[in-house]
Amino acid sequence: MDIRLPLGLLFAVLGALLTGFGLTTISSRIYAEHSLGINVNLWGGLGMLVFGGALLWLAKARTSTTDAPTSPEATPQHRTS
Repeated sequence: MDIRLPLGLLFAVLGALLTGFGLTTISSRIYAEHSLGINVNLWGGLGMLVFGGALLWLAKARTSTTDAPTSPEATPQHRTS
C-alpha cells in the first residue's frame, strides 16, 4: 500500500481549507497584533497545498511506472536443469 495517496489527499484538502480561511480573513487585525503582520493561515495553507500536491504527484508517478507492461525480452528466462 502506498501511503502517499491518502496523505497527499489529506494535506491537499486541509491546505485548501486553510488557504480559503486565510483569504477570507486577509484584512483581519489579528495578524498585525499576534503574528508580526503575517497571514499564517494563508501561508501555512499554501505550504500544505504544495506538499499535498507533491505527494499526489509522486503517487501518480509511482503508479504509472509500475503499471507499464513489460516486454517478454525484459523478463529473465528460468531454466530447469
